[in-house]
Amino acid sequence: RAPVDGYAVVVMAGANGSFVVESGTALKTTNGDRMRAQALFMIAGAALLTFAPLEAADRDAVPMDAIAEPMSFFITNAGPGNGADLGGIEGADRHCKVLAEASGSTGRTWRAYLSTLGRNGKSAENARDRIGTGPWHNAKGVLVASNIEELHGDNNFLGKENSLSEKGVMVNARGDTPNMHDILTGSMPDGRVSSDTTDTTCDNWTSSSATGSALVGHHDKQGGGVRPTSWNSAHPSRGCGQANLQATGGNGLFYCFAM
Repeated sequence: RAPVDGYAVVVMAGANGSFVVESGTALKTTNGDRMRAQALFMIAGAALLTFAPLEAADRDAVPMDAIAEPMSFFITNAGPGNGADLGGIEGADRHCKVLAEASGSTGRTWRAYLSTLGRNGKSAENARDRIGTGPWHNAKGVLVASNIEELHGDNNFLGKENSLSEKGVMVNARGDTPNMHDILTGSMPDGRVSSDTTDTTCDNWTSSSATGSALVGHHDKQGGGVRPTSWNSAHPSRGCGQANLQATGGNGLFYCFAM
């Protein structure tokens, strides 16, 4: 505190590292008082510049990459190109990893959201059990689901706008040309493999024949089928080949999640 020309100047530490300058009536001053007060003004001004919180415009100027959550969910920008033959579940996992790393996401364990049937000495596997516990964010850092229950409930944030590819772009949906909203899952709405005796996984993701079938979801939550608004279990495909999938609104794409 120091008097300046009949006024007392008080510099105090405020909340959040800021400083407060106040004034009030003071006693008669001297030249030495005025010099000390001027020095205090200079110190206060420097402190305000150094410690004042960021204004909104300054916060907006911070690059989004510096504050966004890392990508932990995407739709494959492209499938392997052989219909529903993904090289088995292991090949699908590798494809997720390759695409994620090509987009700059490294050091993560990626899993394809696909269910498999119990065959050839292997146990059935549920898509929901392969992908960790969440939360999951898209390539732009937007939250799509906080946990497994939300992901498979009615309050997830999936849909055309948020179910992006690893490149951060929207995938063609119903109304786009070509429509590619059929996403391979082999799963029921709860994320588990179907108990049906028929094949719902295109022979555990090794078939590209014109016969066979796999359950698919609609990433845009629109269209036809038994459950048209389901992101993971809208209807079965009409065949397993690339041409078969494309003919009914697909392209051999699938979901990838980071554990």
